[in-house]
Amino acid sequence: MNTLQRHKVIAVTGGASGIGLAICRRFGSVGFRVAIIDMNTDEASCQASNLRSLGIEAASFTCDVGSENQCVQTINAVIDTFDGIDILVNNAGITQRSAFTETQTSVYRKVMDVNFFGALYCTKAAIKSLIDRRGVIVVTSSHAGYAPLLGRTGYSASKHALHGLFESLRAEIKNKGVHVMMVCPGFTKTNLQTRALDGDGSVSHHPQSKVGKEDTAENVANAVFQGVIKRKNLLVLTPTGKFTYFLTRLAPGLYERIMAKMLKDELIRHT
Repeated sequence: MNTLQRHKVIAVTGGASGIGLAICRRFGSVGFRVAIIDMNTDEASCQASNLRSLGIEAASFTCDVGSENQCVQTINAVIDTFDGIDILVNNAGITQRSAFTETQTSVYRKVMDVNFFGALYCTKAAIKSLIDRRGVIVVTSSHAGYAPLLGRTGYSASKHALHGLFESLRAEIKNKGVHVMMVCPGFTKTNLQTRALDGDGSVSHHPQSKVGKEDTAENVANAVFQGVIKRKNLLVLTPTGKFTYFLTRLAPGLYERIMAKMLKDELIRHT
């Protein structure tokens, strides 16, 4: 795959801010046509306009990825607008910070609807175009996708589910020329954490614990760009992330004790 051919199309869910927007900018800078997919209509439109001011061909599409109908309609609209999709980035997501015993089951359903089913719906809708173009599926996961994370049972469950789905899908469609890359950023400076759900479904207001230095969305986007070129299966980002990845495999009990100690404040109620 000649990734850098001009006029290829990249579609990014959650593309109006954070990592998604940075990915749009990075790929757009080398000639990709960009489809920004986001539930925030005004922000998506504004960011698409900003990309066009830089000479990047871009369009915005409104979609709540938790709705299968909206995902199908939106992906079809992207294909109609750009004649296909070469790279689909399943990036839209929400997070949750609360103890299991204090978390309503509706919160788990909401997190799964967005993080897991949103990626499933969009990929299902785009798969024919991706096969026709021998394209790439990129999935934004997390360190929580391969390791336990205190106070984030719903978030971690959704990310583990993504690995099960998309790593299996990779094996199914590899012979059709489509590649799947999982991306596991570390703590990244975006507005995702400001919208984290509490146990009752409201936005959490207690402080977030962080492990290691925060990464930037631009660093993540550049790593994704290089990973697509090299057709990487898995990108684990940041030194803390790489340490976590290997420690969970070599000494899972030790990792669990360290992680629980560092994130213990996640389970303390704040008023």
